Amino acid sequence: MEFILNHDLCSGCRACLLACSVANFKAITTAKAALRIEARFPAPGVYRIHVCDQCGQCAEACPEEAIVLEGGRYRLHEEDCIGCGSCVEACPNDVLRLDPDTEQPLLCTRCGECAAICPRDAITVSWDSAEEVNA
Repeated sequence: MEFILNHDLCSGCRACLLACSVANFKAITTAKAALRIEARFPAPGVYRIHVCDQCGQCAEACPEEAIVLEGGRYRLHEEDCIGCGSCVEACPNDVLRLDPDTEQPLLCTRCGECAAICPRDAITVSWDSAEEVNA
């Protein structure tokens, strides 16, 4: 699955952040989301969507090898994570951050909930193969 972003359609409502937070981290807060909406001030109403592109730089930076490639997606092995933040510093998209409660990275699972909830289709998904659709 690949995220398709149309920044011009983003209204900055942040429904995507809440959907991600609820679906993946069982919390109702924009602070626990694995994507980011950037307001492009001073331009009013202009937003930029930042999502994980699965580049793997977080996994390369992890000294404990707690972030691993499984099924074509990077996953966090929570039991191995020491909360050092090396992965956050390595993220070239400035999307990855540490959970304020657990000090573990809020890693995108590619669930697509952000796209499913977006009222303006600023985030949509493209399925690369039938394998991923059936996964």
